[in-house]
Amino acid sequence: MLAFTDERGRVAVAFTDRSGGVSSAPYAELSLSVPVQPADGCSMVELRAEVAQNRARVSRALTGAEGDDRLRTMRQVHGTEVAYVGPADRLGGGDDPEADALLTDQPDVVLAARAADCVPVLLGDPDASLVAAVHAGRQGLVAGVVPRTVAALRDRGARRLTAWIGPHVCGRCYEVPAALRDEVAAAVPGTGSETSWGTPSVDLGAGVRRQLEEAAGGAEVEVVAFDPCTVEDDRFYSYRRQGAGSGRHAGLVWLRP
Repeated sequence: MLAFTDERGRVAVAFTDRSGGVSSAPYAELSLSVPVQPADGCSMVELRAEVAQNRARVSRALTGAEGDDRLRTMRQVHGTEVAYVGPADRLGGGDDPEADALLTDQPDVVLAARAADCVPVLLGDPDASLVAAVHAGRQGLVAGVVPRTVAALRDRGARRLTAWIGPHVCGRCYEVPAALRDEVAAAVPGTGSETSWGTPSVDLGAGVRRQLEEAAGGAEVEVVAFDPCTVEDDRFYSYRRQGAGSGRHAGLVWLRP
């Protein structure tokens, strides 16, 4: 269930894997997102029920709260919107915001960035009691969702950030046309790469690191990487490997009371 956990003062983080849930094939076992277009033979009603159970299991594992889903999620659209989760949003009940980053200063609210090849990035400043979860795919990386989230945290008082980079497709596996690689590399230097079989690729993780360094602007940003390749490591979901049968794992960050 929890492939990685870490703490920095009040800031706690985790990255989930595919184990310990109730999702049926092909989404087995711990998918945390209902697919837009389910695989053949899968019922949307059943998929929603399975994801709800999985969310509750993860929430309970992180916070110890029985029967209380503390996970706050977003409708990820590969953009740069940063949504604030305030006191009125702590226990949910409303629609997920359309955003690719969530930010909060509220305790025991678990922010989730879901992925299946894109980069989940978690950010926290324990002194300022601020955390954020970012979904950074290729489009969001180019658009600048990572530096925009860092700026939003700075605006609220963050000064010493830790950034956790989670599982994502690596540069050895993320094959793209040469023109697209060049376009991404022009926007985010350091992302141009080559697959293990010698074709053009994009290194999303290198791009995230570059943007974190630049967004720091001389301030302190510690980077912690837990970044196995989702294509190569079947503990995690991968759209490139599984197609429509891919579920979603998540990067999770929260403030302890």
